[in-house]
Amino acid sequence: MGDECTDRYNSLQLPAMSEQLSYAEVFAGVMTAIAKYNHAVDDGRTDDAVATYCADGSCDIPGLGAHEGHDALRAAYTLVEPKVPQRHLVSGTHITEWSDDRASAVSDFAFLIKRDRAWGVMLTGRYTDELCRQGDVWRFHRRAGQFA
Repeated sequence: MGDECTDRYNSLQLPAMSEQLSYAEVFAGVMTAIAKYNHAVDDGRTDDAVATYCADGSCDIPGLGAHEGHDALRAAYTLVEPKVPQRHLVSGTHITEWSDDRASAVSDFAFLIKRDRAWGVMLTGRYTDELCRQGDVWRFHRRAGQFA
């Protein structure tokens, strides 16, 4: 994970945490970041999706591409704002490494789209995430996706 992870957005606040974080506190922070990202992307709220990344954060996701920094991320997510209802269903999140200010996680996902009156699975895959804690907020430093 990178050395730089600056805080520009304070909208993703969690309750204050102790200095020595437990696994449960780290897990809750990571899951909150993942949920906020999913809801923002699925609802087409590009600025909120970008706010889940560190200022120097990056992604490498098939169909979206590789992008680094808020401006590049914003441009990329703007291009994939949903035209029909969609949902990311994330499960099996496993925190593989953690400290008080860094975490690595792996999650499986299913991407659903609603067509006519029915929801259908469009694809499945896995996210590999590196996150950093800024104050009481966890953000993506790097998010990589792969399709199954």
